[in-house]
Amino acid sequence: MAYIQSKKKKKSTFREYAEAIIIALILALFIRTFVVQAFKIPSGSMLPTLQIGDHILVSKFIYGIRMPFSGKVIIPVKTPQPGDIIVFRFPRDPSLDYIKRVIAVAGDTVEIRDKKVYVNGKPIDDRYAVHTDPRILPRSVSPRDNFGPVTVPQGKVFVMGDNRDNSFDGRFWGFVDLDAVLGKAYIIYWSWDVQKPLFSLDRFESIRWNRLGDIVH
Repeated sequence: MAYIQSKKKKKSTFREYAEAIIIALILALFIRTFVVQAFKIPSGSMLPTLQIGDHILVSKFIYGIRMPFSGKVIIPVKTPQPGDIIVFRFPRDPSLDYIKRVIAVAGDTVEIRDKKVYVNGKPIDDRYAVHTDPRILPRSVSPRDNFGPVTVPQGKVFVMGDNRDNSFDGRFWGFVDLDAVLGKAYIIYWSWDVQKPLFSLDRFESIRWNRLGDIVH
């Protein structure tokens, strides 16, 4: 009888662990789908705001509760506003996630003249933008420095990278559908130089301690 009870106890303990693991996985999936998700910055298009090697947390519920996979908003909260830094599925390849700053929303007219951005005919507060190339390219060569005017359609936003001369953004491929927006970047939880070898003292020494916990603006 004691042997049988011991087996039952083992089975019960195994079941408890299994249930705990399943619940943890479900909870993690729920949080990742509806609440917050981690992303890392692989390119310099948002310099100096976001550096290569920054790891950020993105709020997913701030723009509403969405259907998994489709991204369709089922419980709206708010929509992206100019100045927000958003993560979204790249319009030309939804398997890729991009991060840029919202410049204009539905109904706004965007124009760029000699690198200066105008929305609805007025220059915007562009305090986070940087220009590293003194050249001004004509419209016939590239939309980088001279673009528009274009009006943002309903259900979409227009985005640009802060590193204006080195960002592949809405000037080149158009608008972002609101259903493709994954969330708003809000905090840097880790940052280091990813060009250093992973398991090395150099990588450890490259940790940017002063950036940890920074709120993303």
